[in-house]
Amino acid sequence: MTLCWRRTPAAVVLIFAAALVGCSHPEQPNMLAVKDVHSLSNTQEVRVTTLELDLRAHFDLKTLSGTAILGITPINPNAEVLVLDTRKLDIDKAEISETGKRFAETKFELGKQDPILGTPLTVHLEPATRFVKITYSTNKSASGLQWLDPEQTAGKKQPFVYSQSQAIHARSWIPIQDSPAVRISYTARIRTPNELVAVMSGTNNQGVRKTGSYSFELSNPVPAYLISLAVGDIGFTSLGRRTGIYGEPSILDKAANEFQGLDKMVDAAEDLFGPYRWKRYDLLMMPPSFPYGGMENPELTFATPTILAGDRSLVSLICHELAHSWSGNLVTNATWSDFWLNEGYTVYLERRILEQLYGKDRAEMEAALGRQELEREMAELPARDQVLHIDLAGRDPDDGTTLVPYEKGYLFLLSLERTFGRERFDQYLRAYFDKYSFQSITTDAAMAYLKETLFEQQPEKAKAFPLDEWLNHPGIPASAPRVRSKLFDTVDAAVKTWLGGSSDLQTGSWCTQQWLRFLHQMPGTIDSAGMKRIDDAFQLTKSGNDEILAEWLLMAERAHYEPAYPRTASFLETVGRNKYIKPIYEEMVKTPAGKARALKIYHTARPGYHPIAQTAIDKVLKLSL
Repeated sequence: MTLCWRRTPAAVVLIFAAALVGCSHPEQPNMLAVKDVHSLSNTQEVRVTTLELDLRAHFDLKTLSGTAILGITPINPNAEVLVLDTRKLDIDKAEISETGKRFAETKFELGKQDPILGTPLTVHLEPATRFVKITYSTNKSASGLQWLDPEQTAGKKQPFVYSQSQAIHARSWIPIQDSPAVRISYTARIRTPNELVAVMSGTNNQGVRKTGSYSFELSNPVPAYLISLAVGDIGFTSLGRRTGIYGEPSILDKAANEFQGLDKMVDAAEDLFGPYRWKRYDLLMMPPSFPYGGMENPELTFATPTILAGDRSLVSLICHELAHSWSGNLVTNATWSDFWLNEGYTVYLERRILEQLYGKDRAEMEAALGRQELEREMAELPARDQVLHIDLAGRDPDDGTTLVPYEKGYLFLLSLERTFGRERFDQYLRAYFDKYSFQSITTDAAMAYLKETLFEQQPEKAKAFPLDEWLNHPGIPASAPRVRSKLFDTVDAAVKTWLGGSSDLQTGSWCTQQWLRFLHQMPGTIDSAGMKRIDDAFQLTKSGNDEILAEWLLMAERAHYEPAYPRTASFLETVGRNKYIKPIYEEMVKTPAGKARALKIYHTARPGYHPIAQTAIDKVLKLSL
């Protein structure tokens, strides 16, 4: 059920509570019984169902301040308190209301701070309370916000702030039940300096007139980690009837050229997986410090500028974020141990979209690279982190963000497709998205439906499928499919030619994926002289493609190829994408000289990194900052 959000009468809230309790499928566990170990909130007693934000951005203080009005649904009619997740929020006042129109102050307490989960905020309720209003401000070190000075942005003229709430960082800028099992609809009013523009996940104004006050609405219910905000010198370019790009004016033209045809991408996804249930699909090109490749915020994907390769060779990332409109945003993992339901399904969808738009060869290259990178990472991971249905109790859920939920999850779905046939598997996927639309589900629930719709219909094929091994065992099952690419056969032949001493390679038509394969196939024992030979031939230290450059600089650290060191420093000081910078730092710290360089670079680079990246690199360098 989608709840129309603004001011919900108490009777409607009670009806919604009854719907919540009765919505579970008879063969699946009741979602209300699911306990999220990464939330301190009392979701089994009271549920937040709506949110109204009214915030002001203070760039001088690097804080947001204002109010959050939470519409609540009592699950236990005798519940006396609402417990919310917070992290370093300064709480000024808590108020309660029956109607959402007149509020009365109430008692509240902040509990003991947990180093991973933050601090519980307990608000005392009256029996008829249906709305809770929190007046608060964020801390300048909020883990889910990054405040950038003008020189840290692409345009270098105006400051910028943006949120990154996944996995449990929404609580650092909104007092909320910060669990993916809790879905809310929201509206927001964001007040900014007059020269800046605010955008959020949800309905945006494509005109981007600078008014100093911006209003937003997302009527489809989503978890808190999908609520997003950005404020800066932001313009807009339309790409089609329901797609466009936001970003700083200095990169808008380049981005618009890179993503022409975005409408066709949405159309292709709909043809494959059913209707797009959101109003628009827009992109926001982020500052270089953005820690991820992309973030699938509904109707406004946040995307790293590192994918602007100039040849559209890195659009698979946008296919991935678009695919989240079905797997992740529409059907969401109920806990972070179920993260693979978001990412494994999404990688599978991503590669189907790629195949539809760019052909089988392109999808096969991505799949082959993904398998190779998964195997490389798994060789370094402990067994507990190689499991799809991972146990993250007592750990930061960000620890589960490895390639396992992505690439092992993809191989699981590809294995299902090849076992039951693509046509039948596509029917299952469409039914899955229809059945669980705008719901958050567990692995157990998802697998119960898989058994019902696929396994029980074709029991002989199901017998041979090692479901438990896929979900609960480390490593990649021996039965996992291995995707081969004809275009990589050409690259592999070139590698043999190169290693045989010949430099006569025909690489002029190679795409990014082929260059990555070439570098991946180089022996781990390659030394500085071998690196110089490659660099002299192909000038990779000067590459303008960040995907290729990051892999090359990682190899340079392994081979102690000193001519690349200045480029490594400039790269780490200007790019904040975790996927690129963390492996390079990890390689650097393996030698005393490398660690000394890493510390020197990080001293300069750290202020420009997002808090998520700072935390990751602090751990690599064993810093307590």
